[in-house]
Amino acid sequence: MRVGRILCVANQKGGVGKTTTATNLAVGLAKGGQRTLLVDLDPQCNATTGLGAVPAPVHPLVTEGPLSAALVATGVERLALLPGSRSVRDVERLAAQARAGSLVLETHLAGGLGAWDYCLIDCPPSIGDLTRTALAGSTEVLMPIQCEYFALEGLSQMIEVIRDVMDEKPGRLRFGGIVLTMHDDALDLTREVEEEVRDFFGEIVFETVIPRDVAVSEAPSHARSVLDYAPRSPGARAYTELCMEVRDCE
Repeated sequence: MRVGRILCVANQKGGVGKTTTATNLAVGLAKGGQRTLLVDLDPQCNATTGLGAVPAPVHPLVTEGPLSAALVATGVERLALLPGSRSVRDVERLAAQARAGSLVLETHLAGGLGAWDYCLIDCPPSIGDLTRTALAGSTEVLMPIQCEYFALEGLSQMIEVIRDVMDEKPGRLRFGGIVLTMHDDALDLTREVEEEVRDFFGEIVFETVIPRDVAVSEAPSHARSVLDYAPRSPGARAYTELCMEVRDCE
């Protein structure tokens, strides 16, 4: 049995909507009938707690047990969660595996979890070993970028890491796309950033933009996605449209 599409949601900057995008995209795909798995690889465990789950005392990726036994129900039909862990020791062990060229993550996703249509990996806000190993185990990388002045700062480093992984495994990883988050069309700065990003990256930027919406920010505090918390909100509509774009990219 094999996994379908494995999307690594990554950005070296924090606060750009990375976890929010991973979570809502996973929920949206599941609601659209896709068997979906969300893997929390970020030691902050926001993807885990944002869906009402409890972080694992030991990260499932560093245990010897089958990962299928570590999956947690989310309350969303067809969506399962592999919870994260806040253990510093686990982070160090995962990073050490990555530095040693371990294929633990890739092996588990390829054969140990059953047939999923989509797997989304929420990465830490860095370009370190955890992000690299997630990229190596993925088929696509999706990068959220906040519509702010420093949106492109350091982006060249992230792209360099992605290219390195692509070179190591030709044909395995592709650039799934860039999604603009915290978009406020009333601000000149937002329009300037969007124009700059679209001019530079062209067709790999998703048409859908994620607006600034208080419902998106509030939803995790209620342990729900914005699609469940405020299904008629602008944020919920945007993530639904993003799901459709992602599915159309197959």
